[in-house]
Amino acid sequence: MNRLSRILTILICLLSVSHSWSEDWPGWRGADRTDISTEKGLMREWPEGGPKQAWLSTKCGVGYSGFAVVGNHVYTMGAYANDVRLICLSAENGEAKWKTIMTESVLENGWGDGPRGTPTVDGDHVYALAGEGTLVCCNAASGELVWKTNMKDFGGRVPNWGYTESVLVDGDQVICTPGGDSGTLLALNKLTGEKIWQSSEFRDRADYSSPIVIEHNGVRQYIQLTQQTLAGVSAKDGSVLWSYPWAGRTAVIPTPIYRDGKVYIACGYGVGCALVQLTKDSAEEVYENKVMKNHHGGVILVGDHLYGYSDGPGWTCQNFETGEEVWAEKNALGKGAIACADGQFYCISERNGEVVLIDVSPEGWQEKGRFQLNPQSEFRSPRGAIWTHPTIANGKLFLRDQEIIYCYDIRK
Repeated sequence: MNRLSRILTILICLLSVSHSWSEDWPGWRGADRTDISTEKGLMREWPEGGPKQAWLSTKCGVGYSGFAVVGNHVYTMGAYANDVRLICLSAENGEAKWKTIMTESVLENGWGDGPRGTPTVDGDHVYALAGEGTLVCCNAASGELVWKTNMKDFGGRVPNWGYTESVLVDGDQVICTPGGDSGTLLALNKLTGEKIWQSSEFRDRADYSSPIVIEHNGVRQYIQLTQQTLAGVSAKDGSVLWSYPWAGRTAVIPTPIYRDGKVYIACGYGVGCALVQLTKDSAEEVYENKVMKNHHGGVILVGDHLYGYSDGPGWTCQNFETGEEVWAEKNALGKGAIACADGQFYCISERNGEVVLIDVSPEGWQEKGRFQLNPQSEFRSPRGAIWTHPTIANGKLFLRDQEIIYCYDIRK
């Protein structure tokens, strides 16, 4: 190969890398809990019937657990007849690499039994919280149990719909939310499971949201939302840095969103949303309104706009800074969950399993394809729905309806 040919080959490779790359999805809402993948090279439109299905698995038990995807490993949880298991599948073909029993106590609930949260992968370990409060750390490659504990050991009490939190791993700490008089938030040593601190000044009962980690004014802190309070606690010792009263109702579920010193929260049951500005030791209201009454499908911030399903107006775009509605679409798709990758949203209807691809745009609902999950679960509770959020990782779209896990190839 002559010099010119070598140069052309290198340029072609560089151009290919710059326009297409994959990204792991190590836990709930991705690596940074924004629910935005930076992956590129995905399909801009879907053919009739949707993208090609890569594989389907029906052997992962029931529940609403989501996915963590790292390399060729897909992690989730499922409830079987007498136990709950942390499961690792091959991302290539859906075959089980290992299944580890977490607990022989299965959460039973009228809206559907089994686990609710998403595993979290950190280096050589994977962490997962079952619906009845058992938290495990396992070897990510083999599934071997490293340590186990339960939220009740730290004063926690199982919420009405079970523990739904996806635990946060930050530095040497695992952050979780047992709730109760001993402290809402808890930090454990990620290698041993030993307690580091518990937020004795913040003692609300656990609700259903998952915490995030931020740096504000040079201080590392964890933000969590309950039915009474939005609070930031010190990553160092769990002391309360600031709090904001929040009148949630019935269940508070969506994960808080942080940008540039501001924290956004939303919940359903007619409550709505709020934006607060953080100062050194307080949180001051910017706005509270009912534009985004998001139940549990999630809200995503892209640029200056928030997107998600709002009970009432439907799929909604909201201005982050002002709280004003930009657009709403009621008829295109029913209530559901949302994820984001490569400038597009992946939306799923919780009732009929329709999956729709739309552009990320403050100009309105711009659909680029749709399909319907098939087959669908026969084990789903009559009161339940398709509540597992979409996951996009390494060129694949992962969806779930109870025991059925679907994987689609969405690369161009």
